Amino acid sequence: MTTEALIFSYVVVTLGTIAGLAFYQEQRDRRFGPSPSEDRIFRCEKCGFVYTDDADVDRSRCSQCGTLNESIKF
Repeated sequence: MTTEALIFSYVVVTLGTIAGLAFYQEQRDRRFGPSPSEDRIFRCEKCGFVYTDDADVDRSRCSQCGTLNESIKF
């Protein structure tokens, strides 16, 4: 084998290994990463407490002061 062929094969193997590791890491992050929550986020208008409740709830009662609050719209 010529020197150019050895260098070329070394570069190809190295780049292939890096690409394979990047693909593996991406798949691993997707599998073990946090999934988006379906809960709604509420912020109390009276005391400022931020909390979550089920997705099917339109208004929720604050656990700190008992005030009914609307969900936060982003």
